[in-house]
Amino acid sequence: MYLLIPGRHHLLTDFQFKYLNGLVNSRREGHIEGIIFAVTSANHGGTKRNPIPFYLRAMIIQEFSNYLDVPVHIYGIDDAGVIPNFTGYTLKTIRHASEGMHTLTPENTLVVCSTEVRKMYSALGFRILSAEWDEQLQQQTAVMPWDIVKMISQAGDWKTDTAILNEMHPAAYKIWSLYGLGDKVRQILKDPIIGSDGDLTATRDYTEYVKQMDDIAALKYRETAPYIIPGNIGDIGCAAGSWMKIACEDDRLHECDFYGIEVSRHLYDICLQRRHNGEFSNPSVFFAQKNAVSGTVFEPGAMHTIHTSSLTHEIASYGSIEDLKAFIHHRYNELQPGGVWINRDVTGPANRHETVLLWLNDADGDSRLPKPDTTDTHILASWLAKLSTKALFQQFAKDFRQHEGYVLPHTWVEIDGNTYCQLSMQDACEFLFTKDYHDNWYSEMHETFCFWNFEDWKTHLEEAGFRLDNLSHPYRNEWIVKNRLEGKVQLFRQLENGQLETIPFPDSHMLLLARK
Repeated sequence: MYLLIPGRHHLLTDFQFKYLNGLVNSRREGHIEGIIFAVTSANHGGTKRNPIPFYLRAMIIQEFSNYLDVPVHIYGIDDAGVIPNFTGYTLKTIRHASEGMHTLTPENTLVVCSTEVRKMYSALGFRILSAEWDEQLQQQTAVMPWDIVKMISQAGDWKTDTAILNEMHPAAYKIWSLYGLGDKVRQILKDPIIGSDGDLTATRDYTEYVKQMDDIAALKYRETAPYIIPGNIGDIGCAAGSWMKIACEDDRLHECDFYGIEVSRHLYDICLQRRHNGEFSNPSVFFAQKNAVSGTVFEPGAMHTIHTSSLTHEIASYGSIEDLKAFIHHRYNELQPGGVWINRDVTGPANRHETVLLWLNDADGDSRLPKPDTTDTHILASWLAKLSTKALFQQFAKDFRQHEGYVLPHTWVEIDGNTYCQLSMQDACEFLFTKDYHDNWYSEMHETFCFWNFEDWKTHLEEAGFRLDNLSHPYRNEWIVKNRLEGKVQLFRQLENGQLETIPFPDSHMLLLARK
């Protein structure tokens, strides 16, 4: 008879040992031939649901097994999303990984499980040993491993907290202490930016997003390459590693070490797969899944060049302005004296607080097409593409930063028979430079592009100790002007005499070279 214990297993408890040891030695359930730990979400790490990577969870279990008198087997079960038969998927994975040695059935296996997952195994005919859960009382009677993980994340010095030490098994204590997991887990679980599965947003279509990153990687590299200082080069928010891939092919940088930092689990996995595929010509390419907002990701004073692209506005969007200021200070600390942080991103207009009039074309699409009742991104994108520019703005005004509690202030005014929207220059530009991102609409509606203008950036960089290189500059993307703005929108200001003055489309992007 086998004991199967499914779970994420970030930590093992003293209760678990006593419970399992009692089953093994009392033989009240018959002879236990072995214990099988099915470690779920084995392909996840560094997320709120799964802060500890699989290899460390496996090490905890292996250390734990030294205290037991029966063989212990460990199998990683990759996340498969929400599927109706996850238990069947788990059992098949174990059978496949063990090459048939462990074909678990209700006849040869008891399932030790106190979570709702036990009901799924029970439905397949397995007998359940509910451990921390008392079926008669219908309540938990012992501390669960995840309870202790949360206790550690909230404790000061968890290693001296008797409430934690009394519950935590020595095997877990050894690995958590040896690898400094308490601080890492605390940082991840308290992070206000990362979601439960390690992503900034749950609404992004990553297939489309990666394609977009690859398509513009050459442009990004051409714009930033002249300013790269050879040596240790870090790319924070490296996405699918596209910028680094091109940098590795630059003869000037062939002896450099490259470090890609990505917070999104989806994109981090793509980076690892690309490295495995041999897509980086330089062997000294390393990736890590980390959040560069909550702390430093490189050693202090270690980096010659740090590169970021289309990242800093996401920090302000999904975190806060204070998070962005912290991010700036962390980058300063990581650079060597003379090192450079190259930041390519969007920027707000110089006159972002000015009240302006925005003319919107109402004849270049449908104005009354009902919104589809769906969350499917492709259907939504198709609908958005059919709207007139004015109708698109009206939808934008409803959706923009809605989840953040923002209500876009605007009024409609009639002047000489024409209708204009009166609003701030900042909000007008938020629409102008976001309106065509139909494929990831709900994701983009979380993001603000225009919170700081170029002068604001200069001020905050200098406050952190940086010197802004004179080659830094804001600029207007003329392709966007020609293909997305002309004939669809126009900006005006109303003069004291009542006449309207055309306002040229403002800067939309910037290249910042912040030197230490």
